[in-house]
Amino acid sequence: MPNSPFATRRIRAPELPQNYPWLNTHKPFSLKQLRGRIVILDFWTYCCINCLHVLPDLKYLEQKYKDSVTVIGVHSAKFDNEKETENIRQAILRYDIEHPVLVDRDFRIWQEYAVRAYPTFVVINPQGYIVATLTGEGKREILDEAIAKLIQLHQDKGTIDFQEIDLILEKHKTPLITPLAFPGKVLAADSKLFIADSGHHRIVVSDLNGKVLYVIGRGNGLKDGSFDEAQFFSPQGMAFDKVDNILYVADTENHAIRKVDFQNQKVKTIAGINENLNSPWDLVKLGNQLFIAMAGCHQIWELDLATYFVKVFAGRGAESCFDALLSESAFAQPSGITTNGKELYIADSEVSSIRGINLEKQQVRTICGSGDLNAFGDVDGQGFDVRLQHCLGIEYADSFLWVADTYNHKIKLVNPVTGDCKSILGNSLNEPSGISILDGYLYIADTNNHAIRKVNLDTLAVGTMQFQGLCFPDACIL
Repeated sequence: MPNSPFATRRIRAPELPQNYPWLNTHKPFSLKQLRGRIVILDFWTYCCINCLHVLPDLKYLEQKYKDSVTVIGVHSAKFDNEKETENIRQAILRYDIEHPVLVDRDFRIWQEYAVRAYPTFVVINPQGYIVATLTGEGKREILDEAIAKLIQLHQDKGTIDFQEIDLILEKHKTPLITPLAFPGKVLAADSKLFIADSGHHRIVVSDLNGKVLYVIGRGNGLKDGSFDEAQFFSPQGMAFDKVDNILYVADTENHAIRKVDFQNQKVKTIAGINENLNSPWDLVKLGNQLFIAMAGCHQIWELDLATYFVKVFAGRGAESCFDALLSESAFAQPSGITTNGKELYIADSEVSSIRGINLEKQQVRTICGSGDLNAFGDVDGQGFDVRLQHCLGIEYADSFLWVADTYNHKIKLVNPVTGDCKSILGNSLNEPSGISILDGYLYIADTNNHAIRKVNLDTLAVGTMQFQGLCFPDACIL
């Protein structure tokens, strides 16, 4: 293969540890046991947007070559929270991963395979030798071509064994049958709650007491139409236009912005068909503009609601933290966005920091957090001394910023002027990812607990919302 990454010399693949945690299987796999099959090791960590982007490619290859290829995810955690096996199991369920996953403790396997970046694919031939190492997104065609050639080569040599292997997936071990599944964001507006029921690929609308008013979307996909016909794919952030009774939705895994028209009860795609959107994660409406936290390309985008023209607003696209004018600045997987009308505030997840964009000066600043891709923790304080861990949610209210410090399982309060940050709530939360405030109450998308929490801001008493009549899709469990 001219200019291909495939090796010409024989390098034996290091054996996989049997005493590390394995998920999506009833037993560990060794490369020796997998002789006769092509093995693809996917080095990933579940916070990484690029790692999530390649999952559809892996699923495609797994299904196309199910009798000859085994994909094994090697989870090499970036954040401390990602080192916990149960949290990795939750990520497997959330992203519907259907191949075995090996928990790479202390980066042992990463180091043995000389991996340097997420995601990295290592291709091992049926005789146990490394034949390629590829890094980054967009490798489906290269892998597809390589697999086909390896199959032909080893079929001619008689060294390939065509048979499927049996797996016991996490979703089959303990089926998740809950009214909400991994809700990513919640929006309180106009005496209603709008919930991104991300794991069920739908939007749930209730009143503030939990009475369900609408369930929008059926099954994962990209389809416009009535509330019953429409389809989403892991929707996240939302913004509501009270005047026109319209909800805007960041349809994250469809890389699209959707418009939910309550007057006509229709869903329409308004951006993402002809534009290269990249994992839009959250939205905020300001005037006739919709600002988008575009996690996948590390930028803030702007959508004109009169023309539906969409463009980059801030960030040069490098995954970093750089304070500067709009076009020179840099973000790192921005996943939450809010505003006070004069400044945009960003939960910049991969640098575990809170950022601000002054709309008049068109200047980006860091309010608190390290601003470093590898500096995180759980430390209250001021400015640079603050340590957060992969914060995903943010809400402006009464001159303060409320932050869902996701991987610390806490809600924190930030002064956007001084950069002071202090912890307010924690303990029982599990990767909270979205927050919203209305009429003295804080609503939390408690993602891994599959729940919406309601917090009285006067007393900080926490309750759990109950949604009357809301069911697991196509089934009510009484």
